[in-house]
Amino acid sequence: MLNPFTARAALFAVAAVLCPVPAAVWSDSLATSAGPVRIERVASGFDEPWGLEFLPGGGVLVTERAGQLTLVRSDGTISRVTGLPKVAAAGQGGLLDVMIPRDFPTSRDVFLSFATPQGTGEGTALGVGRLNEDGTALTGFRVIFEMAPGSNGGRHFGSRIVEARDGTLFLTIGERGEGMPAQALNRHQGKVVRITRTGAVPADNPFVGVAGALPEIYSLGHRNAQGAALDGQGRLWISEHGAMGGDEVNPITPGANYGWPVISYGLNYNGSRIGEGTSKPGMEQPVHYWDPSIAPSGLLIYSGKLWPDWRGDLFSGSLKFDHISRLDPDRPAPTGYAEERITAPETGRVRDLAEAPDGSIWFLSVNDGAVYRMVPD
Repeated sequence: MLNPFTARAALFAVAAVLCPVPAAVWSDSLATSAGPVRIERVASGFDEPWGLEFLPGGGVLVTERAGQLTLVRSDGTISRVTGLPKVAAAGQGGLLDVMIPRDFPTSRDVFLSFATPQGTGEGTALGVGRLNEDGTALTGFRVIFEMAPGSNGGRHFGSRIVEARDGTLFLTIGERGEGMPAQALNRHQGKVVRITRTGAVPADNPFVGVAGALPEIYSLGHRNAQGAALDGQGRLWISEHGAMGGDEVNPITPGANYGWPVISYGLNYNGSRIGEGTSKPGMEQPVHYWDPSIAPSGLLIYSGKLWPDWRGDLFSGSLKFDHISRLDPDRPAPTGYAEERITAPETGRVRDLAEAPDGSIWFLSVNDGAVYRMVPD
């Protein structure tokens, strides 16, 4: 922990950009299906926050798309973290997700996904560095995966990182607005990839040994997955953007094809049909879809720690309609799961969500440039 003089210096150095807010700043009581909740602002002043992740023992790391990583400590002091990679902060690209592995107390590893320059274009990359003891720098940062070059246009980087139970890493990659490359096994666009902590290919990946296939690929046919989480059994789930309608939630099966852009429940932005319809043999159906689109962002599957009624439910932010969407797998609906929309002044363009160790639900608001947490009232 910083001593008082260092903490004060760190605070003044970034006060114009980030202003921690005392924990006593609460919203009014908000009614939900699990009872009344309150939303507390933890810190504000962020410029387009994109990802958040908790550190063991307290504190949270927050990414900003322009290329900043910030540590907000439990005592309210903050630090900008140095030692980050060069990012391509253009269009939808930049510094994106952050992930803390389970062995952080011994490894000090912090994983970041980001858009990296690739000649005249950009590509999704994943790298890792070690966070120093006072939380001010990543040391030895190195890229362990970079999608094959060949895309530009600044769209659909995907880019959520999830650590699997076996310690391998999942990374979502958008199809970069290019459509059919999502169906090509020799392209990384529109895929979930799975690699080891060093960037190697796990021997049990589904396309290892398949002629012409990139062995990192775990699943294909995705448009732009900006939400990803493990369920209680360790299975990966993702939420992904459709076009005009057709946002999806999918549990991921190794080697499966999720259809984009051949099938979709949405339409092109000019109103024309996408691909061949809503289904095709050999392509997976979503367990839930949104129509109209909510532009889903971060995804969490809730443990039930503070709200037992929500155990196993899926929570997604909405970048379009300014709410948090709760999906109940135990209650069917015409589009898949019954939905509750949690809406408050603080839920403007929710970019990411995460469950804290105490069971509270934290989220990032792009509109407010703030970190919030939701707790029982």
